[in-house]
Amino acid sequence: MRKSELVDAVAERSGLKKSDAHDAVEAFMKAVQSALVDGDSVSLVGFGTFKVNYRAPREGRNPRNNEPVKIPACSVPAFTAGKTFKDLVNKSSDD
Repeated sequence: MRKSELVDAVAERSGLKKSDAHDAVEAFMKAVQSALVDGDSVSLVGFGTFKVNYRAPREGRNPRNNEPVKIPACSVPAFTAGKTFKDLVNKSSDD
C-alpha cells in the first residue's frame, strides 16, 4: 500500500474528504517524526510503538576486497508491532 492508497483508505473509513484525509496522514507522520527527533517514543496501544534505536559503532567488511571498514554509530527509527496487531496478522496468515 502506498501513501495515496493509505489516504484513500483513511478517507473511506473516516468519511473525510480526500484532502482532509491527506492532511490527517501528513499530520500523523510529522507528529511521529517530530517525537522521534526529540528522543520520545510514540506508543499506540494495540497497534505498536515507534521509537529510536541506537546502533553502536562497529567494523564491517568491504565485499569487493574484504578490507575492514569502520561503520560509525547512528540512531535508526524502528517500529515494534503490538500484541493485538501481531495476533491479527498471524490470524490472517493462518487462513
